[in-house]
Amino acid sequence: MAIARASGFACYCLSVDYGQRHRVELQAAAAVASALGACEHRVLRLRLEDFGGSALTDASIAVPVAGPQPGIPVTYVPARNTVMLSLALAWAEVLGSRDIFIGVNAVDYSGYPDCRPEYIAAFESMANLATRAAVEGATLRMHAPLLNFRKAEIIARGNELGVDYGLTVSCYQADQDGRACGVCDSCRLRRAGFAAAGVDDPTAYLD
Repeated sequence: MAIARASGFACYCLSVDYGQRHRVELQAAAAVASALGACEHRVLRLRLEDFGGSALTDASIAVPVAGPQPGIPVTYVPARNTVMLSLALAWAEVLGSRDIFIGVNAVDYSGYPDCRPEYIAAFESMANLATRAAVEGATLRMHAPLLNFRKAEIIARGNELGVDYGLTVSCYQADQDGRACGVCDSCRLRRAGFAAAGVDDPTAYLD
């Protein structure tokens, strides 16, 4: 959002409550949207936990804490970005917007297939086939400005743009107060990113 705003965009922010165990991230999203001057922030409720299949939506599947392992981890949520981007696409049409931003990263990440550049390109192609706006000549663009950044570069860029990282939550199993476990893949990547960037980590960790 900070990059979009710095590029001159008016920002309408969408969060999805999909039954994730780390729902405190929704409170964090609202705080960030407010701090960065969003025109509007909406939260849509889905029930992806009815499908399960992920440690983030099924309490019977433990969040891995042993560090990154080969392959796609159990924290992958089936079709999550496709579902969320489709909702964003629908709202963009209503708003008359031609631009959708998503914060996926394909460098320091957990190996999710829906965070890769070819996925973003494919979704953009689909959006320009499937919407009335595009058929009538309003070409839609997908923006993934963090796609090729290392985590340290993301943190440094946000720092330059005045992002308050103390408002943000990354942990897959943060408690209701937003305190991070410090050992899940997301926490490990976040900690390493702050260290590599030479920026103080404001995260509240349980340990």
